Amino acid sequence: MKAIVIEQYGGREQLVERELETPELKGDQVVIDMKATSINPIDWKVREGYMKDNIPFEFPVILGWDAAGIIKEVGTEVKNFKVGDRVFARPATTRWGTYAEEVVVDEPLLAHLPDNIPFEEAAAVPLAGLTAWQCLVDFADIQEGDKVLIHAGSGGVGHYAIQIAKSFGAYVATTASGKNKDWVEELGPDLFIDYKEENFAEVLNDYDIVLDTLGGDIQSDSYKILKDGGRLVSITQPPKEEEAERHNVKAGFVFLDPKGEQLAELAKMMEKGKLTSVIGHRFDLSEEGLRQAHEVSESHHAKGKIVISI
Repeated sequence: MKAIVIEQYGGREQLVERELETPELKGDQVVIDMKATSINPIDWKVREGYMKDNIPFEFPVILGWDAAGIIKEVGTEVKNFKVGDRVFARPATTRWGTYAEEVVVDEPLLAHLPDNIPFEEAAAVPLAGLTAWQCLVDFADIQEGDKVLIHAGSGGVGHYAIQIAKSFGAYVATTASGKNKDWVEELGPDLFIDYKEENFAEVLNDYDIVLDTLGGDIQSDSYKILKDGGRLVSITQPPKEEEAERHNVKAGFVFLDPKGEQLAELAKMMEKGKLTSVIGHRFDLSEEGLRQAHEVSESHHAKGKIVISI
């Protein structure tokens, strides 16, 4: 199979095309004939070597942890999926990622893909969509009527978080650049804040939940708008315990735990038109395509999601 790999840590030039054997199929796994994958910041952080202490890999490494395609082969223990099924997944974090024509995925991480959802749109969802779900639902226990601030609503996690929060009946405010206002507002937030023109900490108060996708001073300032007993959840850096205690806020850090049953919940939302992927950038499965895709992701100014067609 064709794959784009890295054979050492470094810059975008380390992304090279290779012909590799499909990883060996175990009993509880399936082989997916890949149709699309997408780019997430963890991809280039691994490539640069920032994650090597937390995620030690042997080379070569196929990056990428979003998969959408058709099942080509099933293991002997697989019960709920068959050859020919349309599926999507956030595969386990191994060195056999999704920048490839075929991917092996554990059955518990799979979800059926509704027929009305294109593969490219589905491939954008798993890592970012599950992250948003686990932040808002699992950690923050979002409820109808909650006031929620989502930082960087034009980003991968942010634009899914807006839609998930609205589906629960929350009042949603989001920050983003004014140039993204029109399309972000189409996602349904109740309040859009142009972070270049307004300071969210000066215009918001009495919020139940903040989803921090930026860290640093933004995280610290977010405590100012939370009510007593509010919840702050971050995907960038663990909040400081003493800061959270000082504001009487439940604060925590979420690192994604892939779960097929949660992805199935997102699939239901997609099928009903309640969850849409905004794809701002498309590339092909090639050295040049992946290098360009990483460049866009590293700029921190990608519109929505970056998708790779296979």
